[in-house]
Amino acid sequence: MAGAGLWWSAGAAPAAPEVVRLGASDAVTPAASTGADKLEKFKGAEPKPMPPLSFVDAEGRRVDLADFKDRVILLNLWATWCGPCVKEMPSLDRLQAQLGGDAFQVVALSLDRGGRTAVEPFYKKTGVEHLTVFLDPGSESMKALSLRGLPTTILVDPEGRELGRVEGAVEWDSPEVVAFLRQFLGRGGGTGGGPARDHGVMKTRG
Repeated sequence: MAGAGLWWSAGAAPAAPEVVRLGASDAVTPAASTGADKLEKFKGAEPKPMPPLSFVDAEGRRVDLADFKDRVILLNLWATWCGPCVKEMPSLDRLQAQLGGDAFQVVALSLDRGGRTAVEPFYKKTGVEHLTVFLDPGSESMKALSLRGLPTTILVDPEGRELGRVEGAVEWDSPEVVAFLRQFLGRGGGTGGGPARDHGVMKTRG
């Protein structure tokens, strides 16, 4: 698998990944060696209950993780000040364009204290077009999800359960990662980012 991330199943002990440690904005741990073969044991992971999680969209409206039920969700926790986060954001945008639809969505949740004023200019500058703005300026998700660092990406099944997580930058639209994710989508998964429901969930852009 491309990138410095390492998947591990819910409940399994992770290796040290390349992440920006929370509370140390410039500190980065050594990169972990990764490969597509590391995804194999992840496929058999036992689903783990997710804690209730709420955040807001760009208009300040409350969004609950439960609002995304019936979709596979790739929940990415990130910030504009996090180097590895910035590195992987374009590939997350391309992944959403490729697989996004009724069966799958990338939920990129920013922990920037500046909220919308930090994220929207970043999206515009980097050409991100397919990711909806979701914000957690109080970083409540850090404690709720027991984050060790950023970026952290959690794969959530249609019942809202954690299947596993990865820390560190990943090339999310690489062929092997896309093929891995498609296994969870079922028939008809991925419609290329068509319109859907409220809270900015797969909204079309006017």
